[in-house]
Formats: sequence, C-alpha cells, structure tokens
Amino acid sequence: MIELSPGNSLDISLKEDEQGRDHVEVTLQSPGCTLSLTPHQARVLATELIMAVNRAEVRSNLKHSHNMARNGAAAPEKRGLFSQAFAK
Repeated sequence: MIELSPGNSLDISLKEDEQGRDHVEVTLQSPGCTLSLTPHQARVLATELIMAVNRAEVRSNLKHSHNMARNGAAAPEKRGLFSQAFAK
C-alpha cells in the first residue's frame, strides 16, 4: 500500500478472476476506484511509470546543473573508477 495523502492510499494486489486468470488490481482507497489490469497491461503501465520518473529525474538534474552554472558554482568533482585508478 502507498499512502498518497492522509486518508488516501493506493493498493496494488494480484487477484484471480472466475476463470482462474490473474489480474493486477490497482485500488484508490478514498473514492473506491479500482483498475483491473492483465499482467501485460500492468507491465506496460509499470514501464511507462518508470520512464516518466526517469525523465523527471533527468530534467531535475539538468535544471540543477544549469542553475549551478548560472550562479558560477563549480560542479562537484566526480570520482569514477577511471579517475580513481589514475589519481595522483
């Protein structure tokens, strides 16, 4: 269960229908709304959600980097494996 706000949560569960087929149910508790998805539909939804989150994180990082450059602040030095191997 994921709490969205006080008194409003999202529950994700696996259910079986009368024919024995699995369905993923996404239920919003407050208004009592349920979305029933096949495993394939749930996988596509999860993929779209992950891609949207990744895009949001990239945009946030770009804005942060742009603001640092505009303010004249130096970006923190990144110490990757390659630079660590050749550090003096």
